[in-house]
Amino acid sequence: MPEGPCKSIQFIPNRLNMKPDLDEYDTIIVAFSGGKDSTACLLYLMEQGHKDKIELWHHLIDGAPGSPNLMDWPETEEYCRRFAEEFDIPLYFSWRNGGFQREMLRDEQSTAPVSWEQPGGTVGVSGGRGRKNTRLMFPQVSADLRVRWCSAYLKIDVMSMAINNQERFNNSKTLIVTGERAQESPNRSRYKKFEEHRCNAPTKGRIVHHWRPIHYWDEAKVWSIMEHYKVNAHPAYWLGWGRLSCMTCIFGDADQWASAQHLYPNMVENIARYEEQFGKTIKRNKSVRDLLNEGTRYLTATKIPEEISIIEEGVWELPTGAMSGRDTGPI
Repeated sequence: MPEGPCKSIQFIPNRLNMKPDLDEYDTIIVAFSGGKDSTACLLYLMEQGHKDKIELWHHLIDGAPGSPNLMDWPETEEYCRRFAEEFDIPLYFSWRNGGFQREMLRDEQSTAPVSWEQPGGTVGVSGGRGRKNTRLMFPQVSADLRVRWCSAYLKIDVMSMAINNQERFNNSKTLIVTGERAQESPNRSRYKKFEEHRCNAPTKGRIVHHWRPIHYWDEAKVWSIMEHYKVNAHPAYWLGWGRLSCMTCIFGDADQWASAQHLYPNMVENIARYEEQFGKTIKRNKSVRDLLNEGTRYLTATKIPEEISIIEEGVWELPTGAMSGRDTGPI
């Protein structure tokens, strides 16, 4: 029977901050957003060897490949594809069917199934049979993932279900690699560098560990490794953003919303209308229209680059949003 997201398991205390022995793992999955931190994770991993074990996994926030965008950058899917091709590493997309919009508009419905790409070109599907209830609201800024439901429902649970329901991870040892850094927030500074993943299930022979290899890196070191390999950052950084998440991330400030409106006015207008429909706003004390009135567009947020080049052939440059302090994100 297909499994849902599994529970966390207590990890062995004396291994919390150790560096895992990569020789022990059959598969190494990099949770790849396309942002600077997950890119730095991959580059660091490649320096350690074992490229043949690495897979890139990207969760599509707005649903299946090619779906219309409500929240995420329209450029991200293509950036991830080109990145994987450049480094010759397998890339697997996963998503909650119907994406952010379907979950947000859920009205006496079960949460939608999860789909994931897998080796051989097939797509797995599981879930969608849970209790029916109603959401009809945006996620809000909070460390509580029940409130900031986009992270839980569209990322964390999606990965868990994709791992739990692939036979290839049973009787196997898997390492999940993510790019959270202590510098990002007080809450993230308390994350363990190495721990059991929530899908670890020894009774099935499914050993899954979670490693944050750049947890103690500062932002300058992240950009330094990208410069070393001449990796061009996602277009968002060139447009002035300091981090890559959804273009209309709930953590975004007024200037980011004003910049997003200039680039993709229809996307921002759709979100503003949903706020009015729900009678509830993303920010607790301001609407999107309030933020647009207060914000000032980044001077570099003028036009989306027509071409996405992963490796810089000429002189590598630090993108405009780097080291800018415009890195509003999870608390």
